[in-house]
Amino acid sequence: MTPLKRFYNLLQLDKRDVYQIIFYAAFAGLVNLSLPLGIQAIINFIQSGQLSVSWVVLVILVTIGVGFGGILIILQLRIVENLQQRIFVRSSFEFAYRLPLIKFKEMYSEYAPEKANRFFDTLLVQKGTAKLLLDFCAAFLQVGLGIILLVLYHSFFTVIGLLFIAILYIIFKFSYKNGLETSLNESKFKYKVAAWLQEIARNRDSFRKKGGFEYALQRNDGYVSQYVNYREKHFQVMKKQYIQLTVFKVIVTAALLSIGGFLVIHHQMNIGQFVAAEIVIVLLINSVEKIIFGLESFYDVLTSLEKIGQVTDMETSCIPETSVISETGINIETESVTYNYPAHNKKSLKNINLKINQGEKIILRGTNGAGKSTLLRLLSGLLEPESGAMYVTDNYMNRLNEDAYRAQAGTFLQGDTLFAGTIRENILFGNDTLNNDDLKWALDNVGLTPDIKTFPNGLEHQVHPGGNELSASDIQKILLARSIVHKPNILFLEDPVDKMDELTAGRIINFLLSEENQWTVIVTSKSDLWKNKCGRMITIDDGKIINDIKL
Repeated sequence: MTPLKRFYNLLQLDKRDVYQIIFYAAFAGLVNLSLPLGIQAIINFIQSGQLSVSWVVLVILVTIGVGFGGILIILQLRIVENLQQRIFVRSSFEFAYRLPLIKFKEMYSEYAPEKANRFFDTLLVQKGTAKLLLDFCAAFLQVGLGIILLVLYHSFFTVIGLLFIAILYIIFKFSYKNGLETSLNESKFKYKVAAWLQEIARNRDSFRKKGGFEYALQRNDGYVSQYVNYREKHFQVMKKQYIQLTVFKVIVTAALLSIGGFLVIHHQMNIGQFVAAEIVIVLLINSVEKIIFGLESFYDVLTSLEKIGQVTDMETSCIPETSVISETGINIETESVTYNYPAHNKKSLKNINLKINQGEKIILRGTNGAGKSTLLRLLSGLLEPESGAMYVTDNYMNRLNEDAYRAQAGTFLQGDTLFAGTIRENILFGNDTLNNDDLKWALDNVGLTPDIKTFPNGLEHQVHPGGNELSASDIQKILLARSIVHKPNILFLEDPVDKMDELTAGRIINFLLSEENQWTVIVTSKSDLWKNKCGRMITIDDGKIINDIKL
């Protein structure tokens, strides 16, 4: 989809408001262009040397016209403000809706926070769209209506009208492509600078050292240099447009003063018509100026929509539905499943055949890069098989859909972090169906209750993004509590206790693998504490299952 098409679709969402803005702009344009006619009539009355009621009425009408034009602008501003608010609201929900649902492959080679930063382009879309609708609509309509009015004065002004149209066409025709391209490249490196500053902030301690500090500045300089380079190219495009506009203004002004004066001298126009025509020409020049100066906002809006579109165009999975955890349990079976990551020639999983029954306690073992994490994510439903099939059923052989399956599962995977919010929010995610007894059960069994008591606000303690103010073991305990609080039928765990001391880890492992808990557990860990308690061990090497034994 082209940036121009994206802008059209944006306006289509609020076409009623856009039509109202155009209507008010047209009406305001008529009012503004009626002023020269009123002034022409007033000048003619003054030249006659007579003070009449008609002259007074004209003065009043012109004054009222000025005030009425101001009222129309206020009405436009109200509509545009509503439009800006709707753009912001829609964009925020679009991002909030899509970011969690974007498929793994779409985001595999991308940095998610950088993609989320695209939301800030919404502010440019808001302001730019408002400017375009207010200034462009009024300017284009004024140019059109003004040319018609000038032609009524004298056929000579037809040439000037054609010049107005020609200059707008030439400037847009020969600068649009370069203007948009340089704007897109400028924006690209703007985000690279922002992303790099995020990395510096995220790794402040690493960049505090001399070598790291110098590298941070050097890399920032590279991104900034590229940004300035494309910004300068974009400015050259805009400068070319301004030069063309200036030449055009000089030609039109010279033509108006010389030929217009000639027409007055030879009595083909009276002085009132000449003054009125001059006012109309000035209005038209100002309108063309608004359009040319507004092209930068036009490029900014198109660029911002393209950047936002790069996120909203990503393929997403279905909207999760509310599902009740089944008491009948779940069984998983895979048939010849293979998987490879995007841009990787080597398959991460090859011909995986597994059958996992409710209540089994399974440990996945293998060397680094063998495929343990990939298999865990595939079984949990985060990844989709490239080929083969995976079947998830309850104990009565009823197939479970994706949402029902995920509702049955608790996950603790590398990459899971805490978000900015209270400890309670980080565990419950606002789930009102879970009561305090469920929460206390989870806290007690992961050993988090004594730690919660040390916080002044207890469960309402505000956690920073990532939980940087907490110990690594406390973070793991909160993530574990999150995975078990809804008492799932299956747990997918990836080194969930590797940051804890052996005594605490052993106590949590005993709880997770106890016979009292009927959930299925599939865990990856090098610790023998898990191996000694699990009833089945699956060994993976080079993406293949090489051993599957009962312990």
